[in-house]
Amino acid sequence: MKNRSRNEIIAFILESVANSRNSNGITATKIMYSAFLSYSQLKEYLALLLEKELLGYYSDTQTYKVTSKGTHYLSIHKQLNDMIVTASQF
Repeated sequence: MKNRSRNEIIAFILESVANSRNSNGITATKIMYSAFLSYSQLKEYLALLLEKELLGYYSDTQTYKVTSKGTHYLSIHKQLNDMIVTASQF
């Protein structure tokens, strides 16, 4: 796997949570495996995403959900990637 940028990892985490089949959210362990992160990386990124309010944590179920701000981040990230792919085709 190639080295991923911080923004790519954040988008990958948010996509993993957003695409969760469970409507109650997704656990940290499932995020770690789906985003291909070590435990120390997971802790760092979850803290950042919670601080920036891109993810919400629900202590009663110990799960994470993407916030509206996180969904907005994902849409902008996708638009930028689409622009880069389109530009590189020329």
